[in-house]
Formats: sequence, C-alpha cells, structure tokens
Amino acid sequence: MILFPNCKINLGLDVTAKRPDGYHDIATVMYPLHGLCDSLEIIPSADPTASLTMSGIDVACAPADNIVTKAWRIMHEEFGTGGAAIHLHKVIPSGAGLGGGSADGAFALMALNALYGINLDSERLESMALTLGSDVPFFIHNTPQHCSGRGEIMTSCSVDLTGYWIVLVKPPVFVSTAEAYAGIKPHTPTVPLAERISRPIEEWKDVVTNAFEDTVFARHPRLASIKQSLYDAGALYASMSGSGSTVYGLFASQPSYTAAEGDWMWTARL
Repeated sequence: MILFPNCKINLGLDVTAKRPDGYHDIATVMYPLHGLCDSLEIIPSADPTASLTMSGIDVACAPADNIVTKAWRIMHEEFGTGGAAIHLHKVIPSGAGLGGGSADGAFALMALNALYGINLDSERLESMALTLGSDVPFFIHNTPQHCSGRGEIMTSCSVDLTGYWIVLVKPPVFVSTAEAYAGIKPHTPTVPLAERISRPIEEWKDVVTNAFEDTVFARHPRLASIKQSLYDAGALYASMSGSGSTVYGLFASQPSYTAAEGDWMWTARL
C-alpha cells in the first residue's frame, strides 16, 4: 500500500494556558496542503518486526525512533499486526511547523488499520494518534479544523482557501518546540480565533496572529524578514506556521517571488 502524507499550515495560533501536565492549551486552525506530500509504502512482511528505509530529505532520526515505526509498534502491541517492510520518502521539511512527521505517523496508522483489516473507526484512530503527538490526530481528519486543547480537540472549520496561491519559505533555521515556547506568556484573546478567522482574508493581517512569532522572530530575525518580503510581494496574509521555521504567504494571484539562496521554497495554487 502506498499513501501520500500531506502537510498542513496553521492559520493563527493562540497559546491560552499552561496545563498541569506540562503541555499548553492552544487555539489554532489547521489547514491541510494536499499538494505537498511525503510518500509512504507499507508491505506486509513474513518477518515479525518492522523494517524502515528512507530516502529524500534527510531526517536526523534512527529508524527505530521514527514516528512511522512507532505507529507500527502501537498497532503490533495492541492488535498483533504482523511484520512490515516500510519505505518513507521525505519531501516535507522536518522541523518546519508543517506537521510532516505527524502526517507520516497518522497515515501509517491508517495504512496498517486497512492492511490488517482491524477496522478501527476514526475516533479510535485519533486516540491512538494522540499517543504519537499532539498534531497527529488532525491528519486522521485531514480537513480544515478548529483545534484546541493540545490540538487534539477538533471541530470542522469552514475556511476555504481554494483558488488562492501559497508560497512556503523555510530558511536553514531549526526551531525546537522548547525554544518556541520559551518566553511565551499564555493568554486568552478577547475575540476568539474562530470569530477572527471568519473575517475576509484581507483583514487577517492585523487580527489572525501566531503567538510564537514574537519569541521566535526575536531569536531568528531572518524569519521576520521573510514574512515582510512576502507582504512586499503582495501577500494578502503572511504568517509563520506552527512553531516554525516555515513562513507562508497567501496571494490572490500567482506571485512573483524568489527565495534567498539556501532557502527552501514551495508554491502552488490551492
């Protein structure tokens, strides 16, 4: 079975509270980008274990620690699924705020569920996905969602970016989750994100914000300059995705934008 795990962007991100369990409560809209995908192949194997080979963008992670292997291990321990030969071709950059690893984990769960006829419903898959990471349950739905809690509490979102153009830019900068949360002061905005995101895209610039930008941009001014360059190129809205380090811009028409040397860039019509 071959699947194509896609990435996502965050449309706004509020950090509203620090939780007793060490996590933070957030409010965000996760929006899937179906055109930017990894490739995941899983073949049942007579070997009782899982083997993982990789190609594409290098991931600094041992195969045994990869989220895809962890997904297989969960299904194997819970339901006795057999061995699997797995190949993951990485196209989505890691540490980019695009959820590429989370998507790989979710799609692995769904593939194994289908391959071995386990027939778990989406609710059960989401519960298992949450053990792999806060963003992983989103990719079980893989449609625009208002996300709260750690990100796992989801309600359908009516935002539709069809017809707009998007430019993603990621410089050679790595932002860890711990670094992004350093200095964050949780607060609940007066106007909920769900209300702000319902306004026209042309009005998002001043009301739909990513709480991580203040902290991350102070440490990595290059990201702030990329955001400004997207606005200078005519973006209706620009933002960092998740905890970074990808910055994206939404355009009404095909943009003329050139990334700086060494920056990764992807553009498409949604």
